[in-house]
Order: sequence, then structure tokens, then C-alpha cells
Amino acid sequence: MIYNVIGLMSGSSLDGLDIAFVEFTETAGSWSYKIQCAACLKYEEEWIERLKNAINLPALDYQVLHSEYGRFLGEKVNEFIEEFNLHHKVNLIASHGHTTFHLPEKKMTHQLGDGAAIAAVTALPVVSDLRAMDVALGGQGAPIVPLGEKLLFPGYRYFLNIGGIANISVHSKPTNNENISHGNDEVIAYDICAANRVLNMLAAENNKEYDKDGILASQGTVNEDLLQKINSLQYFSLHYPKSLPNSFGTDIVFSLIKEFGLSTEDALATFVEHIAIQIKKALENYFSNSVMQQLVITGGGALNKFLVRRIERHLQQINFEIFVPEEEVIIYKEALIMALLGTLRWREQYTVLSSVTGAGRNSIGGALWLGTEA
Repeated sequence: MIYNVIGLMSGSSLDGLDIAFVEFTETAGSWSYKIQCAACLKYEEEWIERLKNAINLPALDYQVLHSEYGRFLGEKVNEFIEEFNLHHKVNLIASHGHTTFHLPEKKMTHQLGDGAAIAAVTALPVVSDLRAMDVALGGQGAPIVPLGEKLLFPGYRYFLNIGGIANISVHSKPTNNENISHGNDEVIAYDICAANRVLNMLAAENNKEYDKDGILASQGTVNEDLLQKINSLQYFSLHYPKSLPNSFGTDIVFSLIKEFGLSTEDALATFVEHIAIQIKKALENYFSNSVMQQLVITGGGALNKFLVRRIERHLQQINFEIFVPEEEVIIYKEALIMALLGTLRWREQYTVLSSVTGAGRNSIGGALWLGTEA
């Protein structure tokens, strides 16, 4: 079976809308893919502010924004189809939306971007609300990429995505901690810490959109008191499954950093060190004396050379090496996997693994909106 699908991803770092048109081939349960074309559409300042401030809106205004952002996504898809001449080639659109409220303890999550509006504007089938079913079943609703990793990258076991939030997926059981027991066929995944969103907020203090290659951070000095205080936040002592809202980074971590009154360079250096330490902590249970293991790093943070070097330095201590794939996969991995999850939803197959999220069972997640006529 061959499926031609557009995947949409808007990450918590607000750097833009990722769009990927992917051809999937499924043969006897094995999947392969080819990214036919892709683009990252930078948000205009108006949309950055509207998405950033959405959680503060009255209920009616929030719902209007949900509809307007859905129509915006649909219009961007139409422009993408026009630019790459994809008319009559797209079977399905899978849209993650932009996460605003994420409260799994209250069995609630929401992503802006009304799927019905996308379907109406594009006249194509749309899958949206990919996290909602898992949260309704008592799960964290995050991360949802591990099933895509399992199907599309079967040769690897350890995956790190560094976006607005850094999250990890482990496709094997630990080797040295008997208190953590999972079957070999299960996947463990969770949010590790805030990442690019906070880094970008700090870089903005120097009138930079982001810290390119981590140059500013590389010029700073780690503040040990701040580092210890961030690492002591309660979240880092919690056992998985667990997930983070965007506000953890923007409200709690960023505010804590600002209390210390550091230079931008020192603040960046300290936060980069925090990220690297927490990644090492997440992988310590998988340390093996006998074999060097490989961690695949994707997401915008994989392009931050200083951050990658610090991660590499810490992981050497537990016998891990890093693998950074081609830039197309680094940038568009999440859009690629959203496209796959939409395809699985279309096929009425599982999209979310309960071993990852802690839900009562695996689930077929996603609302389907048929923008085509009968």
C-alpha cells in the first residue's frame, strides 16, 4: 500500500510551521518512506504573539482563534500544494496543531488548529487531535512520536528529539536497574526537560532569534548555583511516564534563570549544561560496559553544535555515542511522523503506545474530518 500524506507540525519553540509531503509504502507490516518535499514556514510576529498568548484568552476568543488558526493552516497547505505542484497527489493531511493546554492529570489536552477548518479550506481528508484519545484513557498524551520511530527507523533503539522541549524514546529495556522492567517489544518515552524555547528566549535578550551553533553559550561560564537549582526542580525526580507543558520552560525555568541576573552568555551556558546533564540522567539506566550504544538526535537542537558537543561529552561517561542524521530528517522528523500517525489513524491502527504514556491501553488516536464531497 502506498500513501501520499502531508504532515504538519508546530512546535513549542514557535520557530515556524513544518510541512512535509511524504510517500509511505507499507508491505506486510514493514514501512518505508520518502520525503518528497518539505518546508518550514516562519511565523509572522502577529502569529507568534497570538499563539504565545492563547492560554490567556477568554473562552470564546480562544475558540475563535482555534478556528482561525485552522483556516491559516489550511491556507498554508494550499500554498504548499501550489508551490510544489501537488494537485490531486495528496491523499490525507495529518495536523498536530499547536499545543496550548496540556493537563493530563485532568485528562485534558488541547492543540490549536481546528481540523474541520483545515479540511474545509483544503477540501481534503484531515486527521487532527492526535493526543486526545490517549489522554482520555488516562495517558500523558506525550510523547507520541515513538511508534513512528519504531516503524520508520527500526535499526535504532535510542532517540532524542530536541525541540522546544527535549524528549527521549527508548526501544529496549534497561540493563542495570531491576526496578524498571519492560518487555523488549515495548517503548519507554517521556519529556526530559525544557530546551529550545528557553534557549531562544535567552538569545532574544541579545536581539537574536536563536543562538546559532551555540556560539553565545560557548562564550559563557556555567553558574553552579543556578545549575543545581534547576536540576533540583521536582519534575526531574519523577518517574516516567511524565510530560511537560510549555509553561514549565517559559514560566518556571526561565523565571528561575532570570532571578540570578546573569549575562546572556552565562545563562545560556548554564542552561545548555542542564540539558546535557538531564539527557545523561535519562540514559544512565541503559549503560553497558560491553557495547557502545548509539543515540539518534533530531530536532532543531541537533543543529546547535555547542549543545551537541556538551551532550556528547556527558554521554561518553556512560558509553553512548551520538548519531546526527541528514538535515532533512533532523528538521522534519516530527512532521514526517505526524504524517505516519495520520496514515495509521486512516487505517484504524494504533497510533499511541500505552507503555510510553501510561494510558490504560494502546489507542487509535485522531479525529478524522472529511473535507471531500461524498
